[in-house]
Amino acid sequence: MLHWFDSIILGIVEGLTEFLPVSSTGHMILTNELLGYGQNTPEQLKTFEIVIQFAAILAIAIVYRNKIFQVLGLGRTESAKSLSVDALPKRRLNLIHVLLGIVPPLAVAFLFRHPIKELGFTTVPVLWALVVGGIYMWISEWLYDSGKIKRTAETMDDISYKQALIIGCIQCISVWPGFSRSGSTIAGGMLSGLSYRASADFSFFIAIPIMTAATGYELLESLDLFRAGTLDVGFLLTGFVVSFAVAWIVVVAFLKVLQKIKLKYFAWYRFVLAALFYLLVVR
Repeated sequence: MLHWFDSIILGIVEGLTEFLPVSSTGHMILTNELLGYGQNTPEQLKTFEIVIQFAAILAIAIVYRNKIFQVLGLGRTESAKSLSVDALPKRRLNLIHVLLGIVPPLAVAFLFRHPIKELGFTTVPVLWALVVGGIYMWISEWLYDSGKIKRTAETMDDISYKQALIIGCIQCISVWPGFSRSGSTIAGGMLSGLSYRASADFSFFIAIPIMTAATGYELLESLDLFRAGTLDVGFLLTGFVVSFAVAWIVVVAFLKVLQKIKLKYFAWYRFVLAALFYLLVVR
């Protein structure tokens, strides 16, 4: 039976991990394991996870609302007062950049959705993804800090079409649950010549259409549960509010201290989490 306490815990986990390079999907799978659901996750809980992910999307969309309006041609192009996007006299980021960044991972996720669900959404593959993703992030940051990569884009508006496509292709790796979509895009951006800030901004920005598409698809598959009235509205609302609030706080705080937080710290966290979970739960 689902409990309101589970709603709060899962909402916090989703909000904390959705936009950090630690893998929200991996954390949700591991959290379900700790809560006693494991592989027997109720259909209502799967729908709940879609709802709290939508809450996280809403939070990031509000943070980047001015940039969204600009890209859609609905806002001023001479300035952007977003919490995360530096104002520039000339807007360069456009829908083509966004499409190049989102089409590759969406195509891969759609084509391989069934094998991914059958093989990837289990504990051991997630733990391996945490480790491999951590190594990838560590190496990417080492190459970036060593000066071996020429930095050509200081802000999100400086990104070229080629860089957007590279990030989109690298992001395909994130369909492996536990690898982390934000981790793959931030590190991929740094490898392609973006600054740490531009990589994070573009990663968070393209998360909005990607997660909206993924969440919308999952919601369509869960329509029968909504129509049948078998979902606990209070359970859903609690998780939604908690996930929204935590995600908004995390994104704003992360962007403010971005230059002080290295990817290697998240890599260490991933290694420790995978080791502890393996020793305490899997063995």
